[in-house]
Amino acid sequence: MQFVRQSEDAARARLASSLSGYVFDVSLSDLYSTTRGAQQISTARQVAMYLTHVSFGLSLARVAGAFMRDRSTVAHACHLIEDRRDDPEFDELLEALERAARAAPMPVSKA
Repeated sequence: MQFVRQSEDAARARLASSLSGYVFDVSLSDLYSTTRGAQQISTARQVAMYLTHVSFGLSLARVAGAFMRDRSTVAHACHLIEDRRDDPEFDELLEALERAARAAPMPVSKA
């Protein structure tokens, strides 16, 4: 059962990463890189983590597992993104990303 949950978490993280990568013009390989990378890559990764946590309701620990990061890294990313929501343009962008993520159907179970 835990494997199924991890697989669903990873699928949700990929969806959030794809949305974020598209908007910030960052490849998935850069998003999942173990190095921080350029500011644009870091921001895209932080947004993807935030989307996974907020849009799908995953705990910080589950988001960390899906992104192969530490829970404190995800918490830091979520705090940074939440702080940036004071900017109306950035907030509007995040609202659109959240709507897109929430509109996606649940993954089809492999039977």
